Amino acid sequence: MRIAVIGTGYVGLVAGTCFAESGNTVTCVDIDAAKIQRLRDGDVPIYEPGLEELLKRNVADGRLKFTTKYEEAVPNAHAVFIAVGTPPDEDGSADLRYVLSAAESIAKSMTGYTVIVDKSTVPVGTARKVKERAAKFAKHPFDVVSNPEFLKEGAAIDDFLKPDRVVIGSESKKAEEVMDELYAPFVRTGNPIIHMDIESAELTKYAANAMLATRISFMNEIANICSRVGANVERVRQGIGSDARIGSRFLFAGLGYGGSCFPKDVKAVVRTAEDAGYDFKILRAVEEVNERQKGLLFEMVQKHYGPKLAGKRFAVWGLAFKPNTDDMREAPSVVVIEALLAAGAKVRAFDPEAMHEAKARHLGDRIEYAANPMDALPGADALILVTEWNEFRRPDFDAVKEALKTPVVFDGRNIYSRRRLQEAGFTYYGIGT
Repeated sequence: MRIAVIGTGYVGLVAGTCFAESGNTVTCVDIDAAKIQRLRDGDVPIYEPGLEELLKRNVADGRLKFTTKYEEAVPNAHAVFIAVGTPPDEDGSADLRYVLSAAESIAKSMTGYTVIVDKSTVPVGTARKVKERAAKFAKHPFDVVSNPEFLKEGAAIDDFLKPDRVVIGSESKKAEEVMDELYAPFVRTGNPIIHMDIESAELTKYAANAMLATRISFMNEIANICSRVGANVERVRQGIGSDARIGSRFLFAGLGYGGSCFPKDVKAVVRTAEDAGYDFKILRAVEEVNERQKGLLFEMVQKHYGPKLAGKRFAVWGLAFKPNTDDMREAPSVVVIEALLAAGAKVRAFDPEAMHEAKARHLGDRIEYAANPMDALPGADALILVTEWNEFRRPDFDAVKEALKTPVVFDGRNIYSRRRLQEAGFTYYGIGT
């Protein structure tokens, strides 16, 4: 099939590459000419395991192309995916200007029947707006479909190629047939393509992320109780996660969620509820808990050293909001480090992928950047673990102890054993353990 993807951000680039990998001819469109040239050269602007190899292969084989011009991508396409940004406004509502602008440009460039697919995460009612905007300019028949993405950063390629489910919201049998044919290679093992009305599909993505965010905040609340009553949140997690009705995923206590999806989508559901005249109290609490949790590690630091940290130096392991990504949007590390700097401390940090992002967009030259994990430690008063990258899980603690000024570890993700570190002479702080 011939596919066009509008937007070469995280979702658009993964979707376009994976559609090409399954044998389709895909053209991705972006208004950023410099970015398009980078992609043509095989230079992937985001870090996602497996993406660069897949992209280069499909570009070399001629199935994946990049352009700044709609007229080079949209004509004769069976489906055109809108995967542009939907940044939140201050009130939590999604900014749809880029989505609607894309719909207009698509309509002007179509040369025959086309399925316009909302792939961006958008609020309920967006497909109707896309249809109205496109109808003003279209000279050919079209249908609008909602096809939300469910990609986890760090595992997006597998999520796309082997999805748990594909959700398609449509009011057209013809459009459903196009989408079924397109996704057939990805669901050969029997995972479902779920057809529903457009509004339900639009809400499904938000509801999924809001539910996962709720589980995270719930377990962080349990962890905070554990620390007060002498319980261990890891034991509690194992105890409830073994219940088939609950399951074990997204039950790890820590410093809260971040990234581009959960914070934005929770706010969007709250706003959608408000617009419908409903107060979504649970999600308001989820947000409140998450923001408070991001500051918990700094509170532990102050409790140990006192409120004034001038002259103290801290090693920070992990800057990205989660492992296997360079994304620092809403990252707990930023909250922790900003608080340390404001209190007069110095920070030397290491992250396998996110240090360029930290320096360019978030922390600049206000902190030092280490060449490797151990390089962050010499002379530091403590090690602060923020992101649970695999390479941080089994360090040589004898070497860590020797490098640190004092053997203190603040473990924001509970990846270390309190007992083992205490036996090794460390002072250990975890989340609810």
